[in-house]
Amino acid sequence: MPAISYQLYSSRNWDVEETFKMLAELNVKEVEGFGPYLDDPERTRTLLDEHGMAMPTAHFALDLVEKNPEEAIAIAKTIGINTIFVPFLAPDDRPTTAEGWRAFAARLASAGVPIVEAGLKFGWHNHEFELIPVDGIMPLDVIAEASDDIMIELDLAWVKVSGQDPVEWLKKYAGRVAAAHVKDIAPTGENADEDGWADVGHGTMNWPEIKAAMDAADVQRYIIEHDNPSDHKRMASRSLASVQAF
Repeated sequence: MPAISYQLYSSRNWDVEETFKMLAELNVKEVEGFGPYLDDPERTRTLLDEHGMAMPTAHFALDLVEKNPEEAIAIAKTIGINTIFVPFLAPDDRPTTAEGWRAFAARLASAGVPIVEAGLKFGWHNHEFELIPVDGIMPLDVIAEASDDIMIELDLAWVKVSGQDPVEWLKKYAGRVAAAHVKDIAPTGENADEDGWADVGHGTMNWPEIKAAMDAADVQRYIIEHDNPSDHKRMASRSLASVQAF
C-alpha cells in the first residue's frame, strides 16, 4: 500500500495544535505542508516530532523557490521535506498563449535546478487551468516536457473538474506522478457549503478505476485533501477510512 498523507491546507481554518491532535488520534503518520508551516520550520519540526509524524512533501511558492532557493532548501531540510511542489499560479499570472506557457515551463524548470542539485525532488501540483487547452497545447504537458526533473503531483479531482479523465492522465505520466491528491467531488448541487467537494469515497469519483490506474502508474503516495470541509475531523476520518479500504 502506498503511503497515505494529509494535506494540511484542508485544516487551515482550525487551530494547528487541534489539527495535529486530531490527526494523531486517527494515527496519521504523514502530512503535507504549505505556506504557514514553512514560515517557522523549527516549530513545524517540533510539532511533527511531538506527534510522531513526518512531512515528506510540501507546497512552496514559486517566488520563494525561484528567488531564494537556498532558503527553500534550508526550510525543507529542517522539516524533513524531500519533495518540493510548486502548487499554483494566480489567475493574473497564468499565460494565455502557447508561447507564454512554454516560457513559464522553462522558468519552472530553471527554478528547480538548485532544488534537485541539493538532493531533493521537485515538481508541479495541478489545478484545473493547466488542463484546459491553449493554442492547441495542454499546459500540463508543456510543464512536464520542460524537464524530466519536474515531477507531477496529480490532483485527481481537479483533473476531473477540468473535464479530463484522471485515469488517462495517470496512464500518460506513469512513473512521473510522485504523489496524487486524493479528493472527491459531490454530486451536482450538493455540498454547496463545502464548495461542491466531498469526503473521499462519498462523492462521484470512480475510485476502483482510479485506484487501478494509480497502481499501474506506480503512485507511491496518496494525499488526502478537501478544499473546504465544514468539519475537518469528519472529513479526515471518513476519507482516511475510504483510502485505507482502496
